[in-house]
Amino acid sequence: MQGKLSIEQMCSLTRLSRSTYYRHWLASRPLEADTWIRAQLQSLALADRHCGYRRLTRKLQASGVVVNHKRVLRLMREDNLLSLRKKAFVPATTNSRHQWHVRHNLARGLTTTGLNQLWVADITYIRLRQQHVYAAVVLDAHSRRVVGWAVEDSLGVSLAIRALQMALDNRQPPPGLIHHSDRGVQYACPQYIRMLTAAGILSSMSRVGNPYDNAKAESFMRTLKREEVNGYEYRDLTELRERLGEFFEKTYNESRMHSALGYLSPTAFEEKVPA
Repeated sequence: MQGKLSIEQMCSLTRLSRSTYYRHWLASRPLEADTWIRAQLQSLALADRHCGYRRLTRKLQASGVVVNHKRVLRLMREDNLLSLRKKAFVPATTNSRHQWHVRHNLARGLTTTGLNQLWVADITYIRLRQQHVYAAVVLDAHSRRVVGWAVEDSLGVSLAIRALQMALDNRQPPPGLIHHSDRGVQYACPQYIRMLTAAGILSSMSRVGNPYDNAKAESFMRTLKREEVNGYEYRDLTELRERLGEFFEKTYNESRMHSALGYLSPTAFEEKVPA
């Protein structure tokens, strides 16, 4: 905007010292930049209300904005854009008091180096308008990708089997894969173990009362509740299946960034994994 005039010439014409000019510039320039970044943050936060400040920082950086997570956190806090979380009542979905053999924990301390080395599985409840139903999920622990899922109105063995069958159909893993879960009857029953054995998969189970043994599956279930289930009232099982299918395949697998994956989505991360 100064055209061909230098800062020194403009200060001379306006009888203003250069120190005054730069003092004013340093005071106003950051505020202008904050205003612009605030507008971008509000747009991104409205598009994805569950996106935290770290992921929003990565989105800004990916679009060419030079900003760090501390600045984004400060601006989001000032503009009341930070998400508030509440702890809800969770019915029990695991019945570990059964007659079936409990497998040893093969996943403890295991560090994966590629896909289809470790799958983790878990079950959670979801409330409809007039009843509770249940969702079973199988994840590839290396990429956090949902590879199998199922929703039913009971906690029967068929729930876990349907999720496992989808995972097997989608991935067709080589022998030696470890399948890790809690000690629930759905995962310890003979029908489920036979499916794993037929596919050359080793069964692994968590220790008693230790959710950290299956932390990746537990973390995913929290994400599912926080970013899709909570705050939405599903009409029936059909609507739930449609919305969960959209969430698993599009929102989570293809779009949701993970800090542990270098802020890539599971699908994008798998595309970078050597075959």
